[in-house]
Amino acid sequence: TQYLDRKPKALSGGQRQRVAIGRAIVRSPKVFLMDEPLSNLDAKLRNQMRAEIIKLREKIDTTFIYVTHDQVEAMTLGDRIVIMKDGFIQQIGTPQEVFNHPANLFVAGFIGTPQMNFFPNSKLIRQGDSYAVEIMGHTAALTPQQNEALKAAGADSRTVTVGVRPVHVSVGGEGIPAEIDVSELMGSELHLHLNAQGDDVVAVVPTANIDADAYPRHAKVSFSFDPKLIHLFDPETEKNLI
Repeated sequence: TQYLDRKPKALSGGQRQRVAIGRAIVRSPKVFLMDEPLSNLDAKLRNQMRAEIIKLREKIDTTFIYVTHDQVEAMTLGDRIVIMKDGFIQQIGTPQEVFNHPANLFVAGFIGTPQMNFFPNSKLIRQGDSYAVEIMGHTAALTPQQNEALKAAGADSRTVTVGVRPVHVSVGGEGIPAEIDVSELMGSELHLHLNAQGDDVVAVVPTANIDADAYPRHAKVSFSFDPKLIHLFDPETEKNLI
């Protein structure tokens, strides 16, 4: 009620967005069409509005078709996500499906923050019914499930692009040698930009159990990853092989 006498220009961006959504709600539509409704808001207000829309959707139990470039909004608001590129659908699935099983390189790079690391010119090695990957001279055997999927697809030894999410990169111990280029403290996480043979590799390290200066710039480290968490892409079709 304290805003009833104000003109629209005297309202904040978030308040105007609430009014716009309210005007749509009172018409009791069968479907809400929202085209980047939070794009002009600051980060704090965007988080608040996102939470309000989630509660609103549950309360009025109506279908929302929500267009956004913000993957956080897509992952948190969507029951099903349609990812498009140049007007063509790349993948349809639940947020968990598109995150864990991206259909191609575009989806893999688009979903997830920081973006997935890609290692082009890696090698898929077949030895009988078993497979391994060679990344920057480091060889790792694949899991039985991955072996079955590749065998069913008739995959042979070939060049592949390997994708690994930053949260799945383990720093320390044995592995691929690298040098820390940049260390970004994000509060609960440390984002390390590693220079490995001239390529930039991002690793996410939780800060709960490490010192603030545990990974100084230009420090020499090694990194590795669990084979079951990697993705293999065809360099030509860009489709996920497993």
